[in-house]
Amino acid sequence: MSDLDKALKLAPSTLDRFRLDGKVALVVGGTRGLGQAMALALAAAGADVCIVGRGPAGLEETAEAIRQLGRRGSYFAADVTDEAQVEKMVAYMLETYGRIDILVNSQGIVELQPAESFATEAWQQVIDVNLKSVFLCCKHVGRVMLKQGKGKIINISSVRGFQGRLNDLAYAPSKGAVNQLTRSLAIEWGPKGINVNALAPVFTRTAMAAPFLDDPEKRAWVLSRIPMGRVGELDDLFGPIVFLASAASDFVNGHVLLVDGGWLAA
Repeated sequence: MSDLDKALKLAPSTLDRFRLDGKVALVVGGTRGLGQAMALALAAAGADVCIVGRGPAGLEETAEAIRQLGRRGSYFAADVTDEAQVEKMVAYMLETYGRIDILVNSQGIVELQPAESFATEAWQQVIDVNLKSVFLCCKHVGRVMLKQGKGKIINISSVRGFQGRLNDLAYAPSKGAVNQLTRSLAIEWGPKGINVNALAPVFTRTAMAAPFLDDPEKRAWVLSRIPMGRVGELDDLFGPIVFLASAASDFVNGHVLLVDGGWLAA
């Protein structure tokens, strides 16, 4: 069969490869902001979705929104910095859904303090939430995916995973480590059918980011750094998250996909 004949045979299935019908997604940190938006995008593409947060705020509300999209929506309250609770989360998923096809690690916090007085406890908390919990979720969900022989893991990083920042001794280093964790897992698990990738957004308009972006001086600085001349919107992540969760990205592994309007290119 020629390359043309092969491509002509496969091309009609292009859009179908982005569908997630029959898939089960677990979105950690899915109760608000970016995680919540990505959970809804996965549901709109056909996946059943369970969201995880410390609770109770946002859990039932988001699960109901998923159900409004015609998919099975549920939630599990857990502190994913605690390995025992991560194990219980995975047990719940297997009992409720029987499998986990997609894992999105969207949990994260920010703390900015001068280096010389950065509180050790605050530093540790950021590292625990942004890095340790990602490791734990990948570890225990990865065990399930290894048994299945297939799975998609998407870790949410940031442009700060590539850049330092004033007073940022924890968030930027944690996201840089998430990038490297993603690459290391991709090397180990890629041959076993698991794709491990990451998304790295720039400043995105959410309720949490509003106080920063509503400051005229800070907003002007952000916009001056983004060639596309605007900040990110929640739906800017819809296509990238569905792509990395779907069969359309089956040969994409160990990649950190920037969703930054050109921030790092400038």
